[in-house]
Amino acid sequence: MTATTVPHSLVRNTRYIAWLISDTAKGLASALFGFAIPLIVLFVTNDPAQAGIISAVGMAVRTLTTLLGGVLADRHQRITMMVLGSAIGAVLAAGFTLLALGDALTFTTLLVAEVLLAARTGLFDVAGESALKEIVPDDAMGRAQAANQGRNAVLELAGGPLGGVLLAVGGWLIGAAMAVCHVIAMATAWMLQRSAARTGQVPPENPGEGRSDTSGEADAAASEVGMAAAVHTAIKPNARREIVEGFRWLLSRPDLRGVLFVATIINLGFSTAMTTIIYALQQQGETPLTIGLLATGAGVAMLLGALVAPLLVSKVRAGVAIIAGLAVSTGGVFVLIPVHEPLALAFVLGAIVFFIPTVNAALMGYFMVATPTQLLGRANSASAVLGMGAMPLAPIIAGFGLSLIGRESTLIVAAALCAAAVLLAYSNRALRALPIEGAWAVHARQFEVS
Repeated sequence: MTATTVPHSLVRNTRYIAWLISDTAKGLASALFGFAIPLIVLFVTNDPAQAGIISAVGMAVRTLTTLLGGVLADRHQRITMMVLGSAIGAVLAAGFTLLALGDALTFTTLLVAEVLLAARTGLFDVAGESALKEIVPDDAMGRAQAANQGRNAVLELAGGPLGGVLLAVGGWLIGAAMAVCHVIAMATAWMLQRSAARTGQVPPENPGEGRSDTSGEADAAASEVGMAAAVHTAIKPNARREIVEGFRWLLSRPDLRGVLFVATIINLGFSTAMTTIIYALQQQGETPLTIGLLATGAGVAMLLGALVAPLLVSKVRAGVAIIAGLAVSTGGVFVLIPVHEPLALAFVLGAIVFFIPTVNAALMGYFMVATPTQLLGRANSASAVLGMGAMPLAPIIAGFGLSLIGRESTLIVAAALCAAAVLLAYSNRALRALPIEGAWAVHARQFEVS
């Protein structure tokens, strides 16, 4: 009689459910702020270029602090970092609420708020992403990533309209909603930490450079003194070496490094197109609610795409799914150029994002399986920096592009960037060779390095 292996059930994995709730609440807070901040800046300044500057600075800060976030994630208990990061997010959101209630939202205060919240994201969110490997086994990672994509689709579906409704009442309500979301994220992460301690599922210490057998005590002390102590630890002299190790490992992997350069260009192209559309709609007099509802079509399409993503990831080679999905999305960006009406834009955006859940599930799932646990934080941060490195240029291109060359020409630039990324992806042999989900672990072992 042949024994069969029962697939891991994510629904019965209570630790994964707790992680998902915490990460979703944090994601909703980010979605609300990401939707509201450019519109608030436009209302305050009526200048797309200034809105672009704030978004670009925020992206740059997030990118730089992500490097330290990767070191923190590999040195400390990642779930503890989730709790601390959400607590800091709640405090910052409360501060934003008070500024809005005091009618003190100016270009300067909005820039400061963007910088602080971006720094929080960079320092702490890598730990949350990396913690998933401690909660979900490799044979369920593709399905977990597909479920996460479905969650992201729901946030996309609800975030825009919800943000539009809240912003119509006032910017202070955006801040209050963000604070509530971060409190929920903190509470569920704390419950996840407690459940791990009760069941003996606390993962082994993350082996960072120079760790001793007493590192658990150091981690406990770091969590007590808060963000200042954690950042102080991250900038010790060997932090630079640890950051370099993450990049060196990632760039030594032919199965991963080609994807990163494709991601850099495609992210810049998509981000430029989306930002251009939002700025242009505001400038032509559309209300925040209308702009928020524009995301509904994209959210529905992402949700539908997320429903088919598990099947595609398990049946279609990852390389084929990634390249084909990016090609379809790039075609949609070209279609955006002559379209101006919000309803038509919603349909086009839906077509653009339909295969994105499959692309992300394949990319992120394989990455999580291929990366050793002790390097996951730094590899995640290195991947994020390389993937997002050019994204601070997107709001600059969109803002100044609208002011200098107009909407259509700016979208042509975005579409050309996306097309270049698709050609680069197709020409990458290692990317084309990525297999279906069931063969990820075996395929990744071929490229293991010391």
